[in-house]
Amino acid sequence: MAGVVVLGGAAARAQAPADRWNDPRVQALVALATERRNRQVSDTGLTDYRAAAHGYLTFLAQVGPGFPDPPKIVRTDELAVEVYWRAPDLSKQRVVGQRDTLLLPADIGYYSDRYGIVVNDFPNAIRLGDARDVRDVPHPLAPGAAAWYDYRIADSLRITTGDRTVDVYGVRVRPRDPAAPRVVGTLYLDRATGALVRLAITFTRSAILDRRIETLTVTLDNALIEGRFWLPYHQELEVVRSGTWLDFPVRGIIRGRWQVCCYQLDVGVPLAVFAGPPIEREPPAILATHHWTGGVLDGLPADVPRATAADAQRVESTARAVVQARVLQRTRQTALSARGISDFARVDRVEGVALGAGASRALASDWTLTGRARFGISDAQAKGDLTVHWRPAPAWELRAAAFRSYRDVGDVAEGSLVANSIAALLAGADHTDLYDTRGAGVAIERDDWLGLRWSLTATEEWQRPLGVHASPVLGRFVPAPPALPLRGTRGELAAAREAGPGPLGLTWGAHATLRGEWFTSTGRAVPVRAGALARAELGVDADRPIGADRLVLSGSIGGATARGPLPPQEALYVGGPTSGPGYPYHAFVGRLASTLRAEWQLPVPFPSISLGRYGATPGVATLAPFLSADYLNDPLGRLPAGRGASRAGWYPAVGLGGLAFFDLLRIDVAHGLRAPGRWTVWVDVARGWWGIL
Repeated sequence: MAGVVVLGGAAARAQAPADRWNDPRVQALVALATERRNRQVSDTGLTDYRAAAHGYLTFLAQVGPGFPDPPKIVRTDELAVEVYWRAPDLSKQRVVGQRDTLLLPADIGYYSDRYGIVVNDFPNAIRLGDARDVRDVPHPLAPGAAAWYDYRIADSLRITTGDRTVDVYGVRVRPRDPAAPRVVGTLYLDRATGALVRLAITFTRSAILDRRIETLTVTLDNALIEGRFWLPYHQELEVVRSGTWLDFPVRGIIRGRWQVCCYQLDVGVPLAVFAGPPIEREPPAILATHHWTGGVLDGLPADVPRATAADAQRVESTARAVVQARVLQRTRQTALSARGISDFARVDRVEGVALGAGASRALASDWTLTGRARFGISDAQAKGDLTVHWRPAPAWELRAAAFRSYRDVGDVAEGSLVANSIAALLAGADHTDLYDTRGAGVAIERDDWLGLRWSLTATEEWQRPLGVHASPVLGRFVPAPPALPLRGTRGELAAAREAGPGPLGLTWGAHATLRGEWFTSTGRAVPVRAGALARAELGVDADRPIGADRLVLSGSIGGATARGPLPPQEALYVGGPTSGPGYPYHAFVGRLASTLRAEWQLPVPFPSISLGRYGATPGVATLAPFLSADYLNDPLGRLPAGRGASRAGWYPAVGLGGLAFFDLLRIDVAHGLRAPGRWTVWVDVARGWWGIL
């Protein structure tokens, strides 16, 4: 593209002028830009053009409270589009090539305007999502827009290429009425001509029609073609929709990224080209004949899963700096409350079949009441909790709760609760070790402080052991874990780092907990009646792509100490499909324990299966050989037979995993190399989906 000036690489940042909202200088610049925008023909002399656009539409998904993991790509479409424009405002786009790759089963469709670029930096009345996301929001450079918006010069850039220098002012825009459907963001204007060089915007809450949308951001970059015309060059769109599935947060993200090139100016585009809808697609047979290079994901920019999110966050943070946050927030909704499918039905050796339900209701704009209950058929006991949530700011949440629950002694879930219910019912393989807790407490959570998600919890509670009340179809259950009956005052500080970029090309995340408890034994046979304990645990997960393969690493370490007896429920429990493959469930119980695991994932050919309108399973599976090792120190004595290894040291294992059907189903076969090691087999869904099960 000869003779192009692009906002970016050659730009030098100058000192931002200290201007106030709507001062004479910004009013003059906005008036110049508004006049130029609405008199394009006389100002530029451009009559028409033809160009080519190459873009990606990517749909990503995130699940889980706080969305701890990065978004996962579900589907990516690669598009080739012919773009036509004719003065004053005729435009036509024709999709001439399209291919996609489906990475998870889904029936995904897009609004028609997602398949093309934005021309003329939007019309005077902005629409997005076929007018279902945003409809008829006034453009900040539309005639009369100065009556609806405030403006302030906030930044200054100087762009130099060859012998051409362009001075650009960044002009912040906010609505005069924050409750009105308006634009919020930044306009980058050529100081000399008023040309719109870049547009980075989001919208007020009232402007976004779809209540499911959390954020909607648009960035349009123009290039100076042949030194005369600012025309589309690079564009990005992000739409984030969220909701709850059984009170489990679910987020869908649409990201569009476009590059425009190969401009042909004043070529006499016939009027007949502009007949019909503004964006049309060729028939599938013609789309399939388009010539592509490489695979869809090969051409996808490497930073698509992250860079666009950062750009959208910058637009959003700029918007929050110039307008009250409340006009950007989405309203809460009343919802059925459950953390996953197993909150409705589960099976374990203590409760047998347990049935439950829950509900959540907004009490006010910042207050929510949540209640859940469950009843075990075999133990004939009711469990549940009642929690009041207060969220005074988006990053803060405070909770107060009263509860009676069955708590697991393990720090790591060894499998999904659905798979565990099936294994427990049919084969007596229950990978939960539960003890009874009841009490009340308060908690405070803080998102994204020092790059971590924090929580501080304090409870007053009573604990006691449980017994086995159910019987499986085959085999028999092992005894329930021992627990010291006690009354305790418990405090816990937890911090977590969401998975993100790290050194050496790694993506890594971590979590840590520090807990203290002052307790009094309530058991008559316990000689020491009072005590105190401290307990800490740290876990780290990391992975790194190496060509088409991936190295996956994980590790944890935990320790507990006590003045007086250490309650068995506060010891470290490891062993099982996740924390100790090749060894019995919770084979290692002690005051200090650690786990290590290294896995090499590589793609292998696999039969593809049609799923109808949901696409087809990939013709590839993932093979995952792994090494693991558990370390135990200071084993806890006086445990029932089979409830823990008696010797300290390392317990290594080797195994082979396989993932198929969009990497949703996983099978692990492992063998422990030291007694009590054995062959183990575990079938489950991929760990990333355990939370909703």
